[in-house]
Amino acid sequence: MGSVSMATPVQELATDGQDPSERYNYGGSGGGALNASVPLVEIPTVDVGSLISSPSAANHELQKLSLALSSWGCFQVVNHGMTDSFVDRVHEISKQFFDLPKEEKHRYIREPDSIEGYGTDMIVAENQTLDWIDRLYLTLNPPNQVQLKFWPEKPETFRETLQEYGVKLGELNQILLKAMAKSLDLEENCFLDQYGEGALMTARFNLYPPCPRPDQIIGVKPHADASALTFLLPDKEVGGLQFLKDNEWFTVPIIPHALLVNVGDQAEVSLVVLQAEFPSFCYGSTRARLATIESNYCLW
Repeated sequence: MGSVSMATPVQELATDGQDPSERYNYGGSGGGALNASVPLVEIPTVDVGSLISSPSAANHELQKLSLALSSWGCFQVVNHGMTDSFVDRVHEISKQFFDLPKEEKHRYIREPDSIEGYGTDMIVAENQTLDWIDRLYLTLNPPNQVQLKFWPEKPETFRETLQEYGVKLGELNQILLKAMAKSLDLEENCFLDQYGEGALMTARFNLYPPCPRPDQIIGVKPHADASALTFLLPDKEVGGLQFLKDNEWFTVPIIPHALLVNVGDQAEVSLVVLQAEFPSFCYGSTRARLATIESNYCLW
């Protein structure tokens, strides 16, 4: 294997007014990913509060969850136990971190042999197509795998807020895994035993700076998540998340303060009985800055 180096963070390219090199040119393979007219689609929205309330309310939400799992492979959740003000705080620490001077952000730069830390794509091949994205990737669970040296000390509330967010997501993960099992008439803890308390949990803060060539460059190439569940907290104002279903691209509508839950490859194996087509995702950054906070539950 040749040498591995990290590309220049795209935020720095955008700030300096540099024209992106051809390495970022996705070229529109497959057509839909760079199509500004990709239609919106209403995927199921699950009310988590109702899932844990009366049996009649829970049954209604379980039916929506079953539809989401069998037909879409993803769904949005509302009334998920996090207040709007707390969700706004999570968004704010993300924005504040990426607004820091590059010298401060580079204190947490990822190492060539690690996925954790701040940066962008690692260059591993000469003909590699790069994503128009900067990331801050951190491990939240299990505790013995947490590397605090990559956790920003600025803004001052970053670590405290992220730790609280991880706890709340852990609680939500347990509720949804139990509900998924119920919606499939399975034993309630069958998924929780695999992807519950001891599972690997990571958080990834994603920044998609405005791109001078949005007709040719997307934020993230089409991909499928390798995790069990991925929780995405998208930007409240700027859309761009698209997913592929039945060979057609769709745009996910913005629901402020909602979380998008994607069933990843690991859980897909468990849910194969459903014969569902699990989605591939891409991000098209065609307008202003777009930031997402992405948290994954995996079993390694």
